[in-house]
Amino acid sequence: MSATGWWIDTLSARFHELPGVLNAGHSSGARELVDRRRASGGPRPRPVPLGRLIHSNRANIAAMRRTIFNEEHDMFREAVRQFVSREITPNVETWEREGIVPRDLFTAAGSAGFLGMDVPEAYGGGGVEDFRYNQIIGEEVQAAGAGGAGLGITLHNDVCLPYFLSLTTEEQKQRWLPGICSGELITAVAMTEPGIGSDLASMSTSAVRDGDTYVVNGSKTFITNGINADLVITAVKTDPTQKHKGMSLVVIERGMEGFERGRNLEKVGLHSQDTAELFFTDVRVPVDNLLGSEGQGFVHLVRNLPQERLSIAVSAVAGAEAALGWTLDYCRERTAFGQPIGSFQNSRFKLAEMRTEIDIAWVFLDRCVESLNAGELSAEEAAEAKWWSTELHKRVVDTCVQLHGGYGYMLEYPIARAYADVRISTIYGGTTEIMKEIIGRSLGV
Repeated sequence: MSATGWWIDTLSARFHELPGVLNAGHSSGARELVDRRRASGGPRPRPVPLGRLIHSNRANIAAMRRTIFNEEHDMFREAVRQFVSREITPNVETWEREGIVPRDLFTAAGSAGFLGMDVPEAYGGGGVEDFRYNQIIGEEVQAAGAGGAGLGITLHNDVCLPYFLSLTTEEQKQRWLPGICSGELITAVAMTEPGIGSDLASMSTSAVRDGDTYVVNGSKTFITNGINADLVITAVKTDPTQKHKGMSLVVIERGMEGFERGRNLEKVGLHSQDTAELFFTDVRVPVDNLLGSEGQGFVHLVRNLPQERLSIAVSAVAGAEAALGWTLDYCRERTAFGQPIGSFQNSRFKLAEMRTEIDIAWVFLDRCVESLNAGELSAEEAAEAKWWSTELHKRVVDTCVQLHGGYGYMLEYPIARAYADVRISTIYGGTTEIMKEIIGRSLGV
């Protein structure tokens, strides 16, 4: 079955079977796509000719042509775009003030077919292993200026789900995957601890085997989805005498006795994304909640980090594209000394530099996505994508704020929120310095 064939069939079935928000008329645009596809008899669309221009920003920018997507992805993108404009954009200001998105956002995304696209159909997913669908969601969220609100969804799909796909037993798959795909089970991954930074091997959260359970004690911090999460992939030490070889991964579930959430942390940016401290006091976790093999936790983490870092890179380049689009609009409309500010040579040069660098980033990023789909993306390539894209995002947003002048510092302009949101991107998922170290070690010096 083609990728879009899965998505259309799944979405259609969900419209008829589920009584949730989307059946209540909130997804008419996606439903129209379903009807249009079904009426056409459902043949696989022809690939779009090379050179088709697809990019996430619609600000009439002269961008280099991207060839990674075809018409199936176009249809998916249009549905995601409609979902974002309907379910996310009208609520962003409220969620930014509240510091969290409602759980209903995840179930709405699940009903629309935007969660678990690569989960086998038997467990409620789409059965299509194609990261370009994940990429489209990341791009559209950034294009809408809703990076904080959308981060929980991209973390759920891009970062957490691979662990549940590759490391689970059949019993675990049946227990967790359907809820992950529907959005009823929200996921998080807990690695970072207070005081250890990037040195994961120095973690102190312990899991001591006691019969058919692990007794977990410790704490984690800076955990994305920390308040909303139902399933927390938690890095623990099952052998405290070892460093990397003593690490394991267990799934700690909402409601387990001794599992407590701290405050929703007050951050500089990404305000609508819940980020929390987690505390474990004699939490009894069934051995059946072990992911993968005991003592192999660090290996499991390293294996999944390239996709996590590529996801961050996607959001970074898409965020830079969005910032450039907003700034081009502003430079065309704002006048000074009797002419649009974009017509001044310095402004044109800055805009030209950003356009060039973003185009270069898209080419490399799209190639990395193709490598990931082929199972060939290396840790070093993912590190290159992550550090370069996030540093580019920072530079672009800073330049765009400067071109906005004083208005760039006003939160009523999306560039101001982007300025606060972007700063963390060179830190989480591996700092720029760690990324360069990973690359440097591979150079034989």
